Amino acid sequence: MKLTNNRKLTVGWLMLLIVMAAGFSIASDDVKTEKENLMKSFPNLRVDGFRESPLKGLYEITAGEQVFYFSPEGYLFFGEIWTKDGKNLTAEMRDKVMADRVKDLPLDKALKIGNGPRKIIEFTDPDCPYCRKVDNFLAKRTDVTRYVYFVPLRKIHPDSEKKARYILSHPDRQKAFHEVFGGALDGKPIPVPDGSQQTQLEEMEKIAAGLGVRGTPALWIDGAHVNGADLQRISGLLDKGKEVNAAVSH
Repeated sequence: MKLTNNRKLTVGWLMLLIVMAAGFSIASDDVKTEKENLMKSFPNLRVDGFRESPLKGLYEITAGEQVFYFSPEGYLFFGEIWTKDGKNLTAEMRDKVMADRVKDLPLDKALKIGNGPRKIIEFTDPDCPYCRKVDNFLAKRTDVTRYVYFVPLRKIHPDSEKKARYILSHPDRQKAFHEVFGGALDGKPIPVPDGSQQTQLEEMEKIAAGLGVRGTPALWIDGAHVNGADLQRISGLLDKGKEVNAAVSH
């Protein structure tokens, strides 16, 4: 397998960890004890999860969307653990943590579009061209229910906040959504009263921040994460589920 420069750096980092781990003298295999040691060394550190890592001698920490590692000698390690066959174990854990957190999102705070059997949680910006690309693709499918949270990227899309509030304040939100994402209001005055639906928009942004969403589009399809307008992956996840359901029904 040909390694890129980034992959070479990652592999080099992993080799360093292995060498260092070989010299560790672990005082206890008790995860609870090692977590207590961690908090003594880093009392202000946020810790959502603490467990043994795939690499002997290190413990795995999850905090928000971050995954990093702790050695019983009092060191923190930030990086990724890869297997020899190219599997990114850190990324897999990160995806699992995020999938678990997505399950607890307040869907009643989202804009619901569609009534299909497949559930999509979507963080989007009305003026993001990649978000519009995703919407154009999903709008053609009848097998999805979309729960949409707006994340206006104001610095690069100055009209995105008003467009989000326009959609949320419209009597027919789905119609307004497709109108905006189709470009009907681009370059035109946006008919939305000052402050209208500001509270709901702020709630959506708070939810996005709590989940660690920093860019758009970001989607979860039945718990599987898709970052960006990766239509091939989106289609694959939806069609895979369709094939499984068809097999079960037969």
